[in-house]
Order: sequence, then structure tokens, then C-alpha cells
Amino acid sequence: MITRTQLVGAWSLESYMETDVQSGEVSYPMGRHPEGLILYTFDGYMSAQLGSGGRERFKSQDPYGASSEEYTAAGRSYIAYSGPFYFDESNGRLEHEMFVSFFPNWQGQRQVRIAAIDDDRLHLGPDHPMPFNGRLKTASLIWKRTLPNF
Repeated sequence: MITRTQLVGAWSLESYMETDVQSGEVSYPMGRHPEGLILYTFDGYMSAQLGSGGRERFKSQDPYGASSEEYTAAGRSYIAYSGPFYFDESNGRLEHEMFVSFFPNWQGQRQVRIAAIDDDRLHLGPDHPMPFNGRLKTASLIWKRTLPNF
């Protein structure tokens, strides 16, 4: 079992893999070297940002001035959401509530995560298979506790 105090802090993404429920095929949707942070605050909020390492930059310096192809590539290589989190120490149940989400369909949802901490690694994944790239998959993410930024 983990405690809320162990969960609170900043974690950097080390790996993100998905396993196809039917075929058992393993994939790395953000590549072998993904980038990201997940933050848990003492007052009960969280934020997750995940992206492929080495994402292509837009030709324009204007974030609203990219081509449709650039927006498509950026959207396929990034996941982000933030909101309250709920953690019940008695049963280890962790829930992320999506107050805002890059994927609009998640906004307002509360999703359960399976969580475990091994030394300075946080292992997270949804509690059931979810649709990713047209297939039902389980996801496994490993986050490493970051050093304080002060």
C-alpha cells in the first residue's frame, strides 16, 4: 500500500507502453523515450503532460499559425489533463478527475488508476482496458520522482 504523502510531488515520465488486449502486442505510443511530468499537490490536484521525445517544431513561432498537418502530428504525440485527484489510503484507490483535457472526451470524467511505488518509481495504469488507436489496450506508465526544484 502507498500513502498520499508518498504520492505527492513531481514525477518525470520514464516509459509508457500499451498492450493490445486481443493480440498481446506491445507498443510504445510516445516512442521509447517519452517526455512528461505528472504532479500531485498536497491540496488534492494533479496534472499530467505526456509527449513523444523529439517532437517536430512548428515552422511558425505563432502557436495558432501551424498547418493542419503540424497540428495533427502534435495532437498524435501529446496527452494532457489536469484536475482534482482522490486517493483512498485504505484500499489504494487513486482517481484522476479531468477538469481540463487535451482530449475533450475525457473532460469531466473520473478515471481510476492502479498505483504502486517502488523506491523512487511510480507505476500507473488504468484499472481497465481503454480504446487507443482503434483497439482496446491496457497501459503501463513508469514515472521517476524528480529532484526538488529549489
